[in-house]
Amino acid sequence: MAIASNYAIQGTIMDKEITQEVTSQRKRKTVGIVLISLTVLIALIWIVRTTLKSSIKKSEITTAVVETGNIENTLNATGEVLPEFEEILTSPINASIKNVIMDAGKKVNAGQSILTLDKSATQTDFEKLKFQLESKQNEIKKLKLDLNKSFYDIQSNNDIKKLRIDNLADAVENAKRLFKAGGGTREGIEQAELNLKVAQLEKKQLENEVKNKQQTMQIEIKEAEIAADILSSDLVAQQRKLNLANIVATRAGVVTFVNRNIGANVHEGESLARIADLGSFKVQGSISDNSLDQLHTGLPVIVLINEVQLRGHVVNVSPSIQNSIISFDIQLDERNNKQLRPNMKVDVYLVTATHNHIMRVANGPAFKGPDLQDIYVVNNGKAERRTVHIGLTNFDFVEIKDGVKPGDVVINSDMSGYKNSKEISIN
Repeated sequence: MAIASNYAIQGTIMDKEITQEVTSQRKRKTVGIVLISLTVLIALIWIVRTTLKSSIKKSEITTAVVETGNIENTLNATGEVLPEFEEILTSPINASIKNVIMDAGKKVNAGQSILTLDKSATQTDFEKLKFQLESKQNEIKKLKLDLNKSFYDIQSNNDIKKLRIDNLADAVENAKRLFKAGGGTREGIEQAELNLKVAQLEKKQLENEVKNKQQTMQIEIKEAEIAADILSSDLVAQQRKLNLANIVATRAGVVTFVNRNIGANVHEGESLARIADLGSFKVQGSISDNSLDQLHTGLPVIVLINEVQLRGHVVNVSPSIQNSIISFDIQLDERNNKQLRPNMKVDVYLVTATHNHIMRVANGPAFKGPDLQDIYVVNNGKAERRTVHIGLTNFDFVEIKDGVKPGDVVINSDMSGYKNSKEISIN
């Protein structure tokens, strides 16, 4: 019985070991099958993808021929077309708008009236200044008459004093002769001499008083003349403002803006109208301040308008930066091109470098920007992948430094979906 029990226990243990081993083998087999399945699936996906991407329709691609030529490196910017000459007409006086004669968009000639202002208040100020000037001029005349009178008075008083002094001098001599003859006294001589000295001092005093008075009057006349000159200048300025209050064009052009608020009060210096010469235009450009170190006066510029390229150069760079944007002015070589319109938004390209006699190809989505990149060259019905070095680029062309030769046909459409294919059949 004991032996039988031992055999039973050993058999049970062996059955457990066999069962565990079988289970492990089954797990390993399952894992192996899963791994093989995944490997096969990945391989199939790669094969399918490679197979699908190994050919392309000719209608799905665009090509360009490698050629020898020149290329310009450009920075992209934006621009707005503006009249090169635009006159801003401002109100010369504080007034109200009385009548609008010209609307925006109308052509005007030099001397033609745009609008008129109510200048009654300014006219009143003008008349007041005119009256003040006349009063000041009358004051000057009166001062000059007083000066002449004082000059006459001093001459007359001086003559009278001189006669009196001569008379007193004779009295002194007579007193001396009488004293010698024994008929006079020493006191008589002294009194006569005293009277003479008093008369001489009175004459000097009178002369000094009149001289001081004349100098004072001359100063008053000078001050009055200065005040009159100021009033006269104010009067001329007021007259000029009254003349300008009719708001006339000083040159031929087109009215681009006019204040049509009839009856509205306007202040001196406030804009009333703008007249532009639409026969000549400029472009105001804008670019990020990150490119400030490459922007300078004289830099060549290409302005693109409806596929038309206009050349020019930077003539002025704004010294201030607003919202990380810097502005600059462009003078066009062809300022009267028919494509130019006021306030038109245009693409601006700043030419920062130029390479001559290089290999170039028309730009397209295939060129992503890095200096080293893969492109596809068409050869015998197939597209071959080649690694090339890229040089200067602009909106028209891309410089290719190596890997191709003039005459090669390059695919310049987007080929990112075929980046794993070394060769593609073109159907």
